[in-house]
Amino acid sequence: MIENIYSKPNIMKTKVLILGANGAIAQHVVSFLKDNSNIELTLFARNTNGLNVDAQIIKGDVLNPADLEEAIKGQDIVYANLSGPMNHFAQAIVKTMDDEAVKRLIFVTSLGIYKEVPGKFGEWNEAIIGADLVRYRQAADIIENSDIDYTIVRPSWLTDKEETDYETTQKGEGFTGTEVSRKSVASYITNIILNPDKDLKASVGVQKPGSEGDKPAFM
Repeated sequence: MIENIYSKPNIMKTKVLILGANGAIAQHVVSFLKDNSNIELTLFARNTNGLNVDAQIIKGDVLNPADLEEAIKGQDIVYANLSGPMNHFAQAIVKTMDDEAVKRLIFVTSLGIYKEVPGKFGEWNEAIIGADLVRYRQAADIIENSDIDYTIVRPSWLTDKEETDYETTQKGEGFTGTEVSRKSVASYITNIILNPDKDLKASVGVQKPGSEGDKPAFM
């Protein structure tokens, strides 16, 4: 078991930047971390309405170099939970982190980027989101080919269930779980933030145990 380093006394606060802070998974992460006195949060979003927590809040665009530099400068951990041109986001984030000498990145992509989903579920997944997976894979390649200390997170199909029930797989392992709750993914990400030596240089699938099938039950 990896020790939670923030249980040690007299440790400096860890500065955590959340890109895409208005997203549902990110909001769960904020909820998990907002009362942790050892974490200093910075929340970054194009629309900052509703970000009513005790944190630095930056309204900006990840693809605006000045906005991104302002946000990343001085951070310890960058957690990106974005939607849109993922390859361009990854390129901008990696470059700015290199420029600002910030090393730790958590970046959310999707299941299926390595064609790691077998059988009928894999065929179904490819048919539904195959076009989007191209950009997600390009983003992963950019990050994996950088010198950033990254964790790429590949969640299964997302639900809003109020549960934290998940298991993980590593790159190269089959991905069979058809769903996972957003709160579960947030719990995993929070664990990485609190234990930043965990899953370094790793691409991690997150799925609900026992959810195997030809497609998610809610579809």
